[in-house]
Amino acid sequence: MKNERDSSKSLDGRPITLGELFMGFAQMGLYGFGGVATIARHIIVEKRRWMSEYEYASVLGMGQILPGGNIINMTIILGDRFQGPLGSIVALSGLMIMPTIILLALTTIYDAFAANPDVRAATVGAGAAAAGLIIGLGLKMGRNLKLRPIHLAFALATFICMAVLRLPFIGVVLVMTPLCIAATFWSRRNAG
Repeated sequence: MKNERDSSKSLDGRPITLGELFMGFAQMGLYGFGGVATIARHIIVEKRRWMSEYEYASVLGMGQILPGGNIINMTIILGDRFQGPLGSIVALSGLMIMPTIILLALTTIYDAFAANPDVRAATVGAGAAAAGLIIGLGLKMGRNLKLRPIHLAFALATFICMAVLRLPFIGVVLVMTPLCIAATFWSRRNAG
């Protein structure tokens, strides 16, 4: 007696069509503001019953260990599982279609009103708020790390390069990262 079900079908044994794949993943893309993982589980496991909780966790885990975004990896794996390579293309297209449409619509609207001083002020304010959140996150993370004075010096030097001198991001990262790694290695070697 065979215990395992056909993994290319839903929990109730019916095949999952290309249209269902597209619509399910389009729904995930539309609802997934701030991240798709939570809504993906709800749609795949609870709403559409494409797979069990265990199967979902396995596929999500596989998506996480592969390079790239875990939900995108999972989308490609599930599309392939249910409909082969074409299923992967359809599922990924479904996942990306709504965010792309929304982004294009917002870009078009912004383009139409970008010259408005109020819109410019709101954009500057949003940028300042985002910068504040990033700085706050950095401080919060730094508080929990046991930073040595050399690390603080590199953090300050990076801040000066980026915020004061306005040097290009890529250049600062390409120079500061190996210098910081070398300085950390050297200080640990001399300390111990």
